[in-house]
Amino acid sequence: MIIDPNQIDPRTGYQLLIGSIVPRPIAWVSTIATDGTHNLAPFSFFMGVTANPPTLAISSGLRRGAGKKDTLVNAESSGELVVNVVVEEIEQQMNISSAEFPPEVDEFKEAGLTPIPSVKVRAPRVAESPINIECQVKQVVYVGNEGSQSGLIIAEALLWHIRDDLLTPQNTIDVSKLHAIGRLSGNWYTRTRDLYEIARPTNQSFNTKSGSS
Repeated sequence: MIIDPNQIDPRTGYQLLIGSIVPRPIAWVSTIATDGTHNLAPFSFFMGVTANPPTLAISSGLRRGAGKKDTLVNAESSGELVVNVVVEEIEQQMNISSAEFPPEVDEFKEAGLTPIPSVKVRAPRVAESPINIECQVKQVVYVGNEGSQSGLIIAEALLWHIRDDLLTPQNTIDVSKLHAIGRLSGNWYTRTRDLYEIARPTNQSFNTKSGSS
């Protein structure tokens, strides 16, 4: 089957994207509105961008006929956000926070979560999440055709909060203890308990001096 995105409607294109790009990590983003209201919502169009400085990107789609989502509004107005990692133990609370609540509603309260102060930003952290990343918004880039636009939030990590048992002596995160979940398509998610390693090949393995492209 060959599908030309120019020959299908945007909804079908979206379904093909979320079914092809799997699994996707979930950025559970907490922000604060200009009136002080806490906001919390999950986004699976999420990726790391560069390590120096540590930078990540989150794509927030605009709601048809309703404009920007609260997360995008708050990220632009405050210039700050926190990315909280979603693990199995809090997957149901994450799902509750994905509902389209009005701007005046605090998703922390709706989901029964505990907001705790951050150190470098005003946005609160999710106490129940084992990893929180305090971030400063560097840029928002709008991508897409009218009616299907998304705001790509590019943010620099300012501070990590990591549960003690997850950090190894080598300053890596023990993913076998993290139990993060990932997003698939539809209502499907995946767990990260079935782990295995594949050692990267060396140049000598191929008898060549060329590196990665």
